[in-house]
Amino acid sequence: MSSEIAPVSKAARWTGYIMSALPVLMLLMSATMKFLKPPDVLEGFEHLGYPVSLAIPLGIVELGCTILYVIPQTSVLGAILLTGYLGGATATHVRVEEAFFMPIVLGVFIWGGLFLRDPRIRALIPLRK
Repeated sequence: MSSEIAPVSKAARWTGYIMSALPVLMLLMSATMKFLKPPDVLEGFEHLGYPVSLAIPLGIVELGCTILYVIPQTSVLGAILLTGYLGGATATHVRVEEAFFMPIVLGVFIWGGLFLRDPRIRALIPLRK
């Protein structure tokens, strides 16, 4: 196995940035809504069985993980932490018997975008022809 990491093409890098931007925008919006606590968010917390007092702490965690993901030097740590956060969101939706695909889709976009733009992830998870 070669220790050299193949460079990422410009097209793959930009596709990765776009794939990464979609979940980042959604997570930033979600965190913002947790800070603002409009009536829909309060109803959502009640429906999911979480106390509203957790809105701000969850918003802080969501925002912090997303910021780590956006910074190139900490993007892998951010992706790992967001995977855990989204796993909790998936479990919550399964528990209340709701559609649970959205957190999974966000996770796929997070890791897919990182795979396309970061050669270290490509070396870690080599796809074969």
